[in-house]
Amino acid sequence: MQGYESKKALIAEIEKTAALFINEFTDVKEEEKDKLTGDVDRTPAQMIAYQLGWLDLIMGWDRDEAEGKQVVTPCEGYKWNNLGALYQSFYDRFSSYSLGQLQDLFKEKIAAFVQWLDSFKEEDIFTPGSRKWASSTPSNWPVWKWVHINSVAPFKSFRSKIRKWKKLNANG
Repeated sequence: MQGYESKKALIAEIEKTAALFINEFTDVKEEEKDKLTGDVDRTPAQMIAYQLGWLDLIMGWDRDEAEGKQVVTPCEGYKWNNLGALYQSFYDRFSSYSLGQLQDLFKEKIAAFVQWLDSFKEEDIFTPGSRKWASSTPSNWPVWKWVHINSVAPFKSFRSKIRKWKKLNANG
């Protein structure tokens, strides 16, 4: 992937893929939100919690850096080689929410995420090293890459997961 031609294009892709992802949940029954089905590795509620967790983390890294705090990636108490435990913390954090509440929270978080991203200067999104948190790993990715792999990419892959979950659940 070469990247995006502009901040506007990146934001448009986030909004499009987020809407396609979250709209898949409109016909999932509340009583089935925590149901594992077939070989799909997450429940519908976990799929949304995963997205909420990562969106929070990215904005939190940037907020912490702006406040002069030490940014810990991926998160305080977690290492890149133990992401399963981090994901479980997302699931636990959002486990008391209904499916409808998760959907609403996701839509609110996307609006906040887009607003956050829109506050960046174009060059800060596309220039490696513009944010210390973005260059905190050997990859030295620019902000757009972090945004893409933690929004657009999982929105697409998890849309496939929820579609597969629904198909298997309908047949099983």
